[in-house]
Amino acid sequence: MTKILEVKNVTKILAKKEILKEISFSVNAWELYGFLWPNGAGKTTTMKCIMELIEPEKWEINVFGTKGLTIKDKEKVGFMPENTYLYKHLSGREFLNFNGKFFWLDWKKLDKKVSKLLKRVWLEEAADQYLHSYSKGMLQRVGLAQAIINDPKLLFLDEPMSGLDPIGRKMVKDLLVELNENGTTIFFNTHILADVESICNRIAIIHKWEIIVEGQKISEIKGSLEDFFIEKVSES
Repeated sequence: MTKILEVKNVTKILAKKEILKEISFSVNAWELYGFLWPNGAGKTTTMKCIMELIEPEKWEINVFGTKGLTIKDKEKVGFMPENTYLYKHLSGREFLNFNGKFFWLDWKKLDKKVSKLLKRVWLEEAADQYLHSYSKGMLQRVGLAQAIINDPKLLFLDEPMSGLDPIGRKMVKDLLVELNENGTTIFFNTHILADVESICNRIAIIHKWEIIVEGQKISEIKGSLEDFFIEKVSES
């Protein structure tokens, strides 16, 4: 299979402490890949290194077959951080229009696209309300909408289901499956194992700043993912 993302021997030191230790894994094109972790394991740091938001001390990261993220590559990537900063003086519609302009989308096409996205994340009725009036779950959904406004080939999501009620989680899971079926490779961090078990192809587990499971197929796990996760974390 074609590897769309390769992370090799990534090491990050912060305050003289090694917070990533020789991290290595790969994601194939068309996969829904789950990155699982106990608290403080280094999952967000890993994603920030991939997105070039921080620079590791040692690394080799290939995206779309080339080293690092080129400007051209960034046009094909979507990213939703765990703590998304949203301009709360803007409405949901204005916020998405603002983000869409980074991709040089024609304003008429962008307006239609934004309306479609708002409907897809169940924010059609709140489209013209200011973001400061949105609930946590609504902010999470508008953050997801901005991450896919450029129809990314590779989508990075950090805790995409955080703060969502069961209905919101179901909507997001259905959307991720739909995107994946239409050709988007998705890599996401989460600690909600049930969501991973229901939609992911493969997983990695990071614990104590090291990869302890890499590329495990969900279909080949005997028993529940929860039991498998606890077993591997306990062993390490």
